[in-house]
Amino acid sequence: MLKSYIRARRQQKDLLLMTHIVLGYPNFDDSLRVVEQMVEAGVDLMELQIPFSEPMADGPVILHANAEAIKAGATVDKSLEIAEQITRRFDIPFLFMTYFNILYARGVDKFVDEMKSIGIQGAIVPDLPPEEGEEYLAAMKRNALSPIHIYTPNTPDARMRQLSDQSDGFIYTVARKGVTGKDTQFSDELGDYLARCRASTDLPLALGFGVKSKADMDFIRGHADIAVVGSETIRVMEREGVEAVKGFIQTLVA
Repeated sequence: MLKSYIRARRQQKDLLLMTHIVLGYPNFDDSLRVVEQMVEAGVDLMELQIPFSEPMADGPVILHANAEAIKAGATVDKSLEIAEQITRRFDIPFLFMTYFNILYARGVDKFVDEMKSIGIQGAIVPDLPPEEGEEYLAAMKRNALSPIHIYTPNTPDARMRQLSDQSDGFIYTVARKGVTGKDTQFSDELGDYLARCRASTDLPLALGFGVKSKADMDFIRGHADIAVVGSETIRVMEREGVEAVKGFIQTLVA
């Protein structure tokens, strides 16, 4: 379902935009308002991050958002509740991004069944390699949901093909080594890496880590199918408030 949506959407647009929010940051009401701002601005799909105390793939901006959301009382139950409100209200695909301990503590099958029941279409679990995710992958397949795996610049070609075989929806390609939120050099070297990613899979490619401007979007166009913007939207919200998010997104999709 997710892959079909992306391919159909790509017939209309030469580059899609996926955004990322941390549920419960700065609070759940504002989370809902940010989603509204993003959808109204033209976002094509969105990651909803369930707060976790040790988000190892995330840089300081998203790490801080996770910590503050937990401090303010965000729980998995509350995150699932607001996620269901979001999927019922807005007509774009939503994914969960979280870490395996959340699934393990709740029960993998139970968590995936809940994803299906509330309308989530896929998940990114960056600390769960497919070799250790047999139960998760089986549950995702049973529920017709998309498990999304990650390529990095260090991923060998053979490993890319293995990850593609265990993925659905799209492949998340990381623009550089390290964590989210740092600067990325959009250059010919990155273009070569994305060409290698493209050769390894038939799935659409999403590019994230460091995307924050119209110039970045213009570079990605033609190299990937989806640009992913995460940390920068949080920075905009923190500096200028929730209402500024829509204008920022509009500068990216213009």
